Amino acid sequence: MSPERLSGAQDYEDLLNKYDTWMFDCDGVLWRGNELIDGVTEVLQLLRSRKKQIIFVTNNATQSRNTYKKKFDKLGLEAHVDEIFGSAFASAIYLSSVIKFPKEKKVFVIGMPGLEEELRAEGIKHVGGSDPADNTLEPFTPSSFSPDPDVGAVLCGLDTSINYTKLSKAFIYLQNPSCLFLATNEDSTYPTAGALLPGAGAISAPLRFALGKNPASIGKPARTMLDCIKAKHDYDPSRTIMVGDRLNTDILFGKEGLLSTLLVLTGITHEEEVFGANPSPIVPDYVTRSIGDFRALI
Repeated sequence: MSPERLSGAQDYEDLLNKYDTWMFDCDGVLWRGNELIDGVTEVLQLLRSRKKQIIFVTNNATQSRNTYKKKFDKLGLEAHVDEIFGSAFASAIYLSSVIKFPKEKKVFVIGMPGLEEELRAEGIKHVGGSDPADNTLEPFTPSSFSPDPDVGAVLCGLDTSINYTKLSKAFIYLQNPSCLFLATNEDSTYPTAGALLPGAGAISAPLRFALGKNPASIGKPARTMLDCIKAKHDYDPSRTIMVGDRLNTDILFGKEGLLSTLLVLTGITHEEEVFGANPSPIVPDYVTRSIGDFRALI
């Protein structure tokens, strides 16, 4: 079944009346790099004026919600910390509220300070991450490493300082069958203002290959992300729509969670992938050129 292509004020009015909760991906939907997509400010204000619940759902695991909010502020977008749901925060919620990770246990982190900040906020003890001992160019030698017996999970996010030391320590911890193997998300790429770069999935890939097993992924498109959102927000799936620019993350995430989905064409996915001769098997419910198209109602 082909998606419905939205056009005209009545189509957008019908969508606003049909859904109470609007979940938005950020990069490619609200902005590209540091450039706001035309019309986003007015459309978000429109949704708020109609008393819609707004949740920003991003796989970005490099920043905490407080840091991410600064980007909204800089771009002039209204956003509240409790509306921002990144995979760093979701990972912390997954550990604290979904699986009830034991208080005495620790997480070995491959990731950035934003991920550590969210773990601290949820009371999750952690090692690794930004620890200077793990951010070294010195060759790793097992004889110089004493594993912490309290580590009960390895959590991999995007880490722009990834090195052999971090991978080796994580690998050693994961030799223990009771140690959880978690990934903030498995995005293959990470969009920047200049180019696409390797994403968080590329960071955990060496461990997946070495161990011969996959981590439990927390970010989109995993249902785990929705479990984490549900732990903090009340919403009715039948009255909720996910807005995104990637078929294999945002739209699949919505489908997996039994949400309706709206694809915008301002990011990763191109029109021919949906309406072309060989369309993707992942089919959104609705397609519009840009979220700014909702300005037809203003």
